[in-house]
Amino acid sequence: MRRQTLPLLLLPLLLAAAPTAAQMKMLGTTPEMPDPLAIPAVPPIAEAPPVRYSLFGPGGAQSGDAQFQPEVGQAGKDVIWVPTPDSLVKAMLTTAEVKPTDIVVDLGSGDGKIAIAAARDFGARARGIEFNPDMVALARRNAQRAGVAGKASFQQGDIFETDFTDATVITMYLLPSLNLKLRDTLLKMKPGTRIVSHAFSMGEWEPERTISTDEATGYYWIVPANLAGRWAFEVGSERFATELGQQFQMVTLPRGGPLKEGRVRGLSVTFTRANGEQLQGELRGNQLVGNGWVATRIKPAG
Repeated sequence: MRRQTLPLLLLPLLLAAAPTAAQMKMLGTTPEMPDPLAIPAVPPIAEAPPVRYSLFGPGGAQSGDAQFQPEVGQAGKDVIWVPTPDSLVKAMLTTAEVKPTDIVVDLGSGDGKIAIAAARDFGARARGIEFNPDMVALARRNAQRAGVAGKASFQQGDIFETDFTDATVITMYLLPSLNLKLRDTLLKMKPGTRIVSHAFSMGEWEPERTISTDEATGYYWIVPANLAGRWAFEVGSERFATELGQQFQMVTLPRGGPLKEGRVRGLSVTFTRANGEQLQGELRGNQLVGNGWVATRIKPAG
């Protein structure tokens, strides 16, 4: 077989074009340069943020989510805004035994989640009272999105100046000082009104129950009827009169008298007699009525 040889005239040109050892090293370590004729790669498109639409049209405090979104910890009139966890919202409303016949009022309602849950999940009529008009507008949009705008309403107002005496259930997430400031108002509400609070108690007014979830703690009270005064009891064939004092749901009694303990839960009352007998009954006007006994208020306190 005949060997092919390069023309001698081409050999010097090929030797001049061949890379040296140093050049070979640079070629091996220098990053590959982009091909100027190649189609440039298109960078991935970042996911666009979700578009938020206003359900109320442009302008004012009801200008839509794009104009206002709350931030955890933002300052309000008396408190900062921190939402109640969903698990505690459900536990609070369940503990209060919310039902479709209830009127739930959330004091300091923020984005509306508690009132909306009361309407959506428990069928109640619900109302939020909130000082920040932007929050009120947001809560209304949230209620519209949840399909409960006809059952959950929101009003701008100061909880210390707004009437909520129609409520059968009160919910709140305020500071301890605000709870105490509201306490006298709450105690004057209709006996049997249920109150649930996220995180904070009401001083000496002990809760009926503590509500605990993995995320937070709440408290539950029932507004007690006012029993203070002098009462005439008829228990079977026995007759006696005694003074009843009251500290929240606890009845205070004269030492050594015919009754030694008493407790009020809404309109329901329970007494323990000195002999250990239990009397259970209910307040009906100026009478306490139980099975086999009755008591009539003959003189109010004070």
